[in-house]
Amino acid sequence: MPGECAGCGAERVPLTYGTCAACVAELEALRPRPAAPTPPPAGFPACVTVGEYSGALRGALLAYKEKGRHRLARPLGVLLAGAVAALAPRDRPVVLVPVPSTAAARRQRHGDHMARMAACTVRRLRSAGYTASVFQPLQALPRPDSTSLDAAGRLTVAVNSLRIVPRIGVLRRGGRIGGTLVVTDDIVTTGATVTAVVRRLEEADMQVKGAAVLAATQLRRTVSGI
Repeated sequence: MPGECAGCGAERVPLTYGTCAACVAELEALRPRPAAPTPPPAGFPACVTVGEYSGALRGALLAYKEKGRHRLARPLGVLLAGAVAALAPRDRPVVLVPVPSTAAARRQRHGDHMARMAACTVRRLRSAGYTASVFQPLQALPRPDSTSLDAAGRLTVAVNSLRIVPRIGVLRRGGRIGGTLVVTDDIVTTGATVTAVVRRLEEADMQVKGAAVLAATQLRRTVSGI
């Protein structure tokens, strides 16, 4: 049965990876660029976004994340690979750390949507000549509502909702990750979540190169350099 376009909602049109020709063209025209909050939280890393949280990118991300269209992980993962490549040199292994989902979110979305997308991103990077892998050292705990808090309060809540999972990973060498460590996420708004992930990783002596995200909300501005 024909489905609607994940990008714009158009019905009864030919689809490529779940999107119509117009949305495919819009997504393919996106070019990764640096982005930063205004103002950034203390400790916010260098961040590269695929594009603004609008148009076909917003539609495709919502369809993947909230409407169960899991096949979109592949094209979205390809887009995310471009943002990772803007941060990671090709001559070193790159290790992706997807922002973890809570247990409740995984149940609701039938899996960890960022881990699934990161796996597709790794396959794309490998096809481009990178040595790439996914590492998941973090666990997300239930987070209380923080909409009424200021930036500092939101960051505290975000940090307290994450913990390092005790385990010995094959990527650890002498207590450090053997490669370029890049945090990946779907949307960046205030920057609290990405900053919290970086803080937890650095507390465990894991040095983060930066963050690669699919979309940045309109509350953010692009910057001239990373």
